[in-house]
Amino acid sequence: MSVDSWSRADRRSFSLPRLLPRKLFSLRTLALLVIVALIAGLGWVWYRGSSFVKITHVSVVGLSGPDIPQIRGALTQAALTMTTLSVNMHELEAAVQQYPVVQSISVKTHGDHALAIAVNEQVPVAVVESGGQRVPVDGQGQLLSQSTVPHGALPTVSLKTPTSGNEVTSAGALAALQVLQAAPYQLLSHITSATSSSVHGVIVQLENGPQIYFGPTTQLGAKWSAVVAVLQTSGSQGAAYIDVTDPQRPAAGVGVTTTSTTTTSTTASDASSLPST
Repeated sequence: MSVDSWSRADRRSFSLPRLLPRKLFSLRTLALLVIVALIAGLGWVWYRGSSFVKITHVSVVGLSGPDIPQIRGALTQAALTMTTLSVNMHELEAAVQQYPVVQSISVKTHGDHALAIAVNEQVPVAVVESGGQRVPVDGQGQLLSQSTVPHGALPTVSLKTPTSGNEVTSAGALAALQVLQAAPYQLLSHITSATSSSVHGVIVQLENGPQIYFGPTTQLGAKWSAVVAVLQTSGSQGAAYIDVTDPQRPAAGVGVTTTSTTTTSTTASDASSLPST
């Protein structure tokens, strides 16, 4: 046998026994990796449900319709049982399923302990009347089912022509609905109707009270604040109308005729210290 043949045979005889230790090493490594993965998984499950990430602060935004305290309370109570790493959307939705104005909710965590809940509502702000039919409608002109009507009256928006489909399309009616949507919700039950005219823009009629001239549908938040401020003053008693076209200079009309108008101007700051009506 040649020297080269002997060297090859010698190397084979020494390399064969090494295969078994390598297999054992691989099995041990695999078992160790499985154990580490199990420990990590169990640790993650424990941590995501632990007090280290427990929700302790809840904010709820987007509420504008009826039952605001009840909806906020139901969502807050449900969220406080969760953690920021384990938010159960099904439980949150179930907490407010009895409130038909709630269409959907979304959540966002902040840090380890805070949760923000955004509520998307479809709130009826009026009842449209056309052809003897009365149907609740939201601020965008979407016709709603009767099940969405809360306790208490809603203003009437009359339509000259029947609606086509499931929404209001009349520009004047949509402007009136936009103004009603911006109103403090508690005031809606004190409003009998809302119309639109070329002279005064949107006109809101208060129950046993004056008409409100809103003009164009701009600065609606400021205009409603001005309305509340004027109603709180003694100067608005007996007024036929309140003009808030310019919310910085609202005017209460105390004597309206076809030839002249007597008004009393009132700024919001004049009434800020008076109690609400």
